[in-house]
Amino acid sequence: MSLVTLAPSGKSIDVVEGTTLLAAILQADPDFPHKCDGNAKCGSCHIFVLEGRKGVSKTTREENEKLDSIVGVGSKSRLACQAKVLGTENIKVEILTFV
Repeated sequence: MSLVTLAPSGKSIDVVEGTTLLAAILQADPDFPHKCDGNAKCGSCHIFVLEGRKGVSKTTREENEKLDSIVGVGSKSRLACQAKVLGTENIKVEILTFV
């Protein structure tokens, strides 16, 4: 089990291994955007993993392809719908907001 903390709100939730970060985030913040129901098609669930990057699954080819099409992607970028909690360490993610 890992503790997932959302920035900037500071909300935290205990998450079991195998849970996507999207599912974890939605438990703490039901209004988090996610248009394609976790299929890595839209990029609306783009987040930054600030801490505990080794505690989430590796980036897949499909996720990389979608990230390549998003403005503002950095080395800490992930799609919350594709990143699964490994349960090995606590994770801190930044929820990106766009105006």
